[in-house]
Amino acid sequence: MSEQKPFIPFVSPDTTMSEFTIRALIIGLVMSVVLGAANAYLGLKAGMTIAATYPAAVIGMAILRIFKGSILEENFARTVGSIGESVAAGAIFTIPAFLIAGVWTEFWSVQHYLEATAIMFVGGVVGILFVTILRRVMVEDRELPFPESVAASEIHKAGRSGKSGAKFLFWAMGLGALIQILKQVQFFAAAWEKFIFFAKQKLTIGGASTEAGGGALLSTPGVSPAYMGVGYIIGPNLAALNFTGGLLAWGLFVPLLLYFLGPNLIASLQANGVTEITDETWVGLANQVWRSIVRPIAIGGMLMSAAFTLYRMRKSLGAGLSRAVGDVKKAASGGKHEEVRHEKDLPFKWVFIGIVLSAIGTFIIYNYFSGSVVGALVATIVMIIAGFFFAAVSGYLVGLIGSSNNPISGLTISTLIVAAVLMVALGVTGMPGVAAVLGVAAVICVAAAVAGEMLQDLKVGHILGGTPWKMQVGDLFGITLSAAVMFFPLLILHQGDINTGGTGLGGKAYPAPQASLMAILAKGIVGGEMAWPLIIVGILMAIGFILLKVKSPMLVCVGMYLPLETSFAIFIGGLIKGLLDKISEKRKHNSGQKARIENNGVLLASGLIAGEALVGLLFAFFAVMEWQIPHIFETPSFLVSLLVFIVVGYVLIATPLKNAGHPDEPAPPSAMA
Repeated sequence: MSEQKPFIPFVSPDTTMSEFTIRALIIGLVMSVVLGAANAYLGLKAGMTIAATYPAAVIGMAILRIFKGSILEENFARTVGSIGESVAAGAIFTIPAFLIAGVWTEFWSVQHYLEATAIMFVGGVVGILFVTILRRVMVEDRELPFPESVAASEIHKAGRSGKSGAKFLFWAMGLGALIQILKQVQFFAAAWEKFIFFAKQKLTIGGASTEAGGGALLSTPGVSPAYMGVGYIIGPNLAALNFTGGLLAWGLFVPLLLYFLGPNLIASLQANGVTEITDETWVGLANQVWRSIVRPIAIGGMLMSAAFTLYRMRKSLGAGLSRAVGDVKKAASGGKHEEVRHEKDLPFKWVFIGIVLSAIGTFIIYNYFSGSVVGALVATIVMIIAGFFFAAVSGYLVGLIGSSNNPISGLTISTLIVAAVLMVALGVTGMPGVAAVLGVAAVICVAAAVAGEMLQDLKVGHILGGTPWKMQVGDLFGITLSAAVMFFPLLILHQGDINTGGTGLGGKAYPAPQASLMAILAKGIVGGEMAWPLIIVGILMAIGFILLKVKSPMLVCVGMYLPLETSFAIFIGGLIKGLLDKISEKRKHNSGQKARIENNGVLLASGLIAGEALVGLLFAFFAVMEWQIPHIFETPSFLVSLLVFIVVGYVLIATPLKNAGHPDEPAPPSAMA
């Protein structure tokens, strides 16, 4: 049996090279906040986030190249810069749930800021400390491919030869920002919608005559570079599944329900003094039916889909759990390794002290929420046990499939249900119980998201020859800053939407699907407010999808939960990617050219997302400050919007094809692996 060759990192352990520098730390911290805020924007709108590793790698390289920084400085800056995305993922999946569930009657207060910051900070620190224990065995396991880590490391290596891809990312950011600015100043319409009657029947109610009957609310795709970028990244098949959910919601459920409920809804409006029934009235009724009936059905489907996702990954989950136990034993008993630079973690003693302090902080948070010492103690124990195992599972899954596909929401829902049942058993009910359950879920969600992202970055560092303890300390800085500021992008988006006539987080502009699911589950189990008939319908619907062998029932249900213009725009992005793949196949590109097309396309799509997100945050801030934004047209035309789709589609197809490279060039690992 042949022995495996020892692993040799890109930078030799004997090499002395700048790594943990002030400039790299500052660049990483800025990227952590910016990319975290961009992902918060995207997650609240579309229920998805993108891996920040690639944009962070490209931006860090582009800036540090000016200062002639080393590759290990680039690795350090990317590590710190990408951790904000995982804090954002944990935040947007859970923090808005406190508002949606009614635990918070308003979003902003110093008290709410401190609560959210404490949750994000404790969850982030717990995730880092648990991964520090698990790092050595998991990153050195040659059975875990770490596809996104390999791709990110190749981006850094390519940067050494002058091929960083930064121009694609920054150029697309500028395009995404420009489109979003033109949309905000109403140069063109963001979407077009119209209510179409399938059949009309005359109703005479209280002496007044009106028309009712079946109909559908038609909508165009929303003009959104971010949504199209998301569709491009997830590809045509998954984008089509997401759009299928939109078609089910708006093409089947809403018209069917309006056909039967329309007359009663109209009668209710007229009883409340509404004398004129217009097309806008029917648009409002369609949205009301969608929010109050279809969305709870979608939530039931999301719940069943999350359970099925965990079941389908049961072997990987079981392997991750057993690995976690084994890794602790190895870390506790076999800690005496040769202290070479690229194998040095934070000292185990300090990691253990940090976990104890985190547990104490967690207990204080839960006792504050629940007002029950016993309930807080149980919740803390659940958090520590579940946090460690889910950190291990999250890291293991990242090693297999990458952080972009990590089922964080499924892990969080599992924890939430366990915590909710325990709170009910302990007699901690009402809003204190709901708050405690959401607190447990929020800490676990942040911890699992941070653990997966950090382990991915540690694997990149392992390949490049970075120093683990420096990366771990850098991430502690990143967690601290991200936790301190991540509340403000959520606040800006929430208040900005309210100031422009919206309903804030959980509404049409920022539906926050995962947070809404957490809120409904917590209130339903602990507070007894679950809309069980609708939830059960959604569960049965998802079982039908599973029996039909739908690839991702969760995406279909998320598509039902989102406005049609959102899932439609994501679908357009998927179609663009599918068309690009067809052209590439027709031109008979080899594997190397296809990998370059994919990598450049991912950077372009990421740039579109980041550009729109940052400008969206900026205009939301303007709305919060009540600054008047000039409008070019009072009633902009949607026809101009068609040009935007053409331009974005051309950029996402022509640019990667133009830069496919020569067939003889070696193939880089794909960022889409």
